[in-house]
Amino acid sequence: MAITGKPLAATAGAAIFQQGGNAVDAACAMLAATCTMWDVLSWGGETQALIYHPKLKKVIAINALGVAPSGATVDFFKSKGYTFPPEYGPLAAVTPGTPGGLCHMLAHYGTKSLAEVLQPAIDMAAGYPIDAQTANSIERGKDKIKQWPYSKEVFLVHAGESREAPEAGELFVQENLRSTLLKMVEAEREALKEGKDRKTAIMAANDRFYRGDIADEFVRGSQEQGGLISKADLANWKPIEEEPLHVNYKGIDVYKLQEWTQGPALLQSLNILKHFDLKGMGYNSAAYIHTLYQTMNLAFADRDFYYGDPYFKPKAPMQGLLSDAYAKARALEIDPTKNNPFAAPGDPYPFENRKNPFTNLLKKRAALLDTAGTGIKDFVPKHDAQPTLGYLENENAQSLSSLPVDSSYLDRLLRGTTSVEAADAEGWVVSITPSGGWLPACIAGNTGVGMSQRLQSFVLDSLISPFNVLTPGKRPRVTLTPSLALQDGKPFLSFAVQGGDTQDQNLLQFFLNVVEFGMSVQEAAEAPNINSNQLWLSLGGGKFDDRKPRAGSLLLDKRVEKSIADQLKGMGYTIQFGDRTSGPINAIFFDEKHGTLWGGSSNNGEDYGIGW
Repeated sequence: MAITGKPLAATAGAAIFQQGGNAVDAACAMLAATCTMWDVLSWGGETQALIYHPKLKKVIAINALGVAPSGATVDFFKSKGYTFPPEYGPLAAVTPGTPGGLCHMLAHYGTKSLAEVLQPAIDMAAGYPIDAQTANSIERGKDKIKQWPYSKEVFLVHAGESREAPEAGELFVQENLRSTLLKMVEAEREALKEGKDRKTAIMAANDRFYRGDIADEFVRGSQEQGGLISKADLANWKPIEEEPLHVNYKGIDVYKLQEWTQGPALLQSLNILKHFDLKGMGYNSAAYIHTLYQTMNLAFADRDFYYGDPYFKPKAPMQGLLSDAYAKARALEIDPTKNNPFAAPGDPYPFENRKNPFTNLLKKRAALLDTAGTGIKDFVPKHDAQPTLGYLENENAQSLSSLPVDSSYLDRLLRGTTSVEAADAEGWVVSITPSGGWLPACIAGNTGVGMSQRLQSFVLDSLISPFNVLTPGKRPRVTLTPSLALQDGKPFLSFAVQGGDTQDQNLLQFFLNVVEFGMSVQEAAEAPNINSNQLWLSLGGGKFDDRKPRAGSLLLDKRVEKSIADQLKGMGYTIQFGDRTSGPINAIFFDEKHGTLWGGSSNNGEDYGIGW
């Protein structure tokens, strides 16, 4: 089973399967293809992966997130007037992670050569018929693209015309990127000629990217445009293989990456929801939606304050945050009758027998940051969809229907990354949520590689989070969050989604749709979701007010019944409605009873799956 964000990329994964590759080989081919197609990411971005190893019978976590360059300090950005690091351009970049992550996964857990898994991407770099969505995204971002000479050369193929981006169906050629990929393959081939083994040869390609002539050009091109990444930053970076975090929910072990992602927020939510009869409430009833919203707000409040790079101090209190006792205490905070506009970080330290060193900071934070927000009636969640006019026959109808929508923000956040899911007959399972270097992207010199924009997920003020303050060499806390679930020690679900801060909100609901409400994997991927905006946004917006939580702001699918919406309104919610309330969810269900795989890919994007 091969599923990812574009049909051509899914076909690349299927082709590798047909050539005898395993799920890791296929996943690497899909990852390479989606980066080459600019499926809201590129080769300079980051890769986050969970792999089920059938021989070891364990889940392995891959941390291939880049780090802040050596010149990226709080003082540097504050001196330039930034409240958060910038959204776009060379100053938004962390070091590339995807090439190293791909090489590491392939070398250690795949069976194919780098040349084989990169061949579809190399073919596409030579020219593929670009899809309308990507072509139109280039056109929308052309004013930013024109700031960066190497990006302008690649993307604006009709410079000076009314439409400067490629047209849908036009052959999109990326000769510089093709040359970069061929250099990596050449490094592998030369190592094999010298008698090196397969793994060493693949890592020779990795070294050429991070320490050789590709690195030289990447750094030159970045610094020419004002970027901070140095040769030492690239040479010193490497992916990290980690132990994932997990909790058990009703006999199912759910695995997520560590707190450098938002993944543990889903685990915290599941722990809290153990204390409620969700099935008894009924799918998407007012009580169910309210309970989900309150639970997510508590988990995300903890995410906003406590999560960050575990390889830097302070170390997040994950033992306390994921303890059953802490979850029970948080569950008791939920009022079943109304929204709590002041949901705040809890205190997990006593649950691991420690004293919270940030008590005073939390008090100051609560006093200075009005998490209840202001102007709630005039806020549209910048998540997934333009509000429809359905159910607006109430006193908010005029304000809701007339609110402006930032189409570029919606485009980026709705399709704001991609996901890769793969599984094979031998038992290998891969779940990846790669991202970074999305359009409009700044390309680093003549490499053809778009630089990451993930630096914006750092904070410059410990008041928001002392764990995620920008520091050179540190990884930002990202929204990217693949998922694996095991039942009786065997794969049960592999699932991931696009969509910034909505990812673990939507994945939580997808999981509950399957486990609590018995939906098939495809039904669960297409089912109506809710989104909360009562959390700190991780992407976009240069001011505190742009990212602050919006209390009670609830996005509902337009299919939700009016009576449910009216009940929620009476509980203190400000409600918006959307045609699409989730990014595309991609998933694989493992049917142990019949020995088969069930693939699911939601109808909210171009995502596509191929099974054989």
